Amino acid sequence: MVQIGKMIKIPLREIFKKEDKDFTRWLEENIDYLNDILDFDITVEKREEKVGSFKVDLLGTDSSGNKVIIENQLEKTNHDHLGKLLTYLINLDARVAIWITGEPVKEHVKVIDWLNENAPEFMSFYLIKIETIKIESQPLVTPLFTIVAQPTEEAKAFGLEKKEFSKRHLLRKQFWTQLLDKSNEKTPLHSNISPTIYSWIGTGAGKSGISYNYNITYKYGGCEVYLDKGKEFAEPNINKIRFDKLVKHKDEIENEFGGKLNWERLDNKRASKISFKFMGNYLLYKNKWDNLQNKMIEYMIRLEKAFRRYIKELE
Repeated sequence: MVQIGKMIKIPLREIFKKEDKDFTRWLEENIDYLNDILDFDITVEKREEKVGSFKVDLLGTDSSGNKVIIENQLEKTNHDHLGKLLTYLINLDARVAIWITGEPVKEHVKVIDWLNENAPEFMSFYLIKIETIKIESQPLVTPLFTIVAQPTEEAKAFGLEKKEFSKRHLLRKQFWTQLLDKSNEKTPLHSNISPTIYSWIGTGAGKSGISYNYNITYKYGGCEVYLDKGKEFAEPNINKIRFDKLVKHKDEIENEFGGKLNWERLDNKRASKISFKFMGNYLLYKNKWDNLQNKMIEYMIRLEKAFRRYIKELE
């Protein structure tokens, strides 16, 4: 019958008195213990490699030939070692950074996760916990490595998605800044608002729950009358009542506006809207902004003029 013994944890400092002379030397000679838990193998090239006035614990290469740096810390993680990890990675032009620690702090785990999401796609960061254990009275002690944080395809994809959102937000704010500067020279309609990172900006139309909005997306730019008042499931829906009253004057409104509009009742949603759109991916191409912004402002002025009287008549 197989005997089962109790696992006992031994303090790291009882086994490795000094981090550099004991643990780092041992890991250099026994890197396979670490390789066993990774999805790649490391070949150690140098120990205590100089980086300016600092020394990286271990420098190696992975199975693809990329440089790997390993920073060891037998105690609780701290900012000093995190800074060293990044310093070594950048200055040695490494692709993989491994931080081995006896006690990973949750705040530093978050940092490693963040780096895996936001750093360049070719960089990878690992936070690994090291413990030493033995089985009851057995004399042999073995290291136990556990991956606490590592790169994943999901994290990289999420990071790319966040970068795309950030880029989009920046473009939108730049677009709205330019549009509002031009608009304020032609009409006071949107003079009381500031540029935002969102896909729309708007101002009140003189009735609670009704606004004149500009829109910019990767698919179109445009302007609209937006009807959104009341609770989600309120009955009767005042937005639909207002829309139905406005649509009765569709011909007169479009005649005043000087063109056809998109009358969107949106029966499955709380809001309704009447819009005009310039189809095309204008947001990514700044050389197209000036022309689009001028047209959006012109059509917003026409839209407000066409709807002004009929919005005033609404209850």
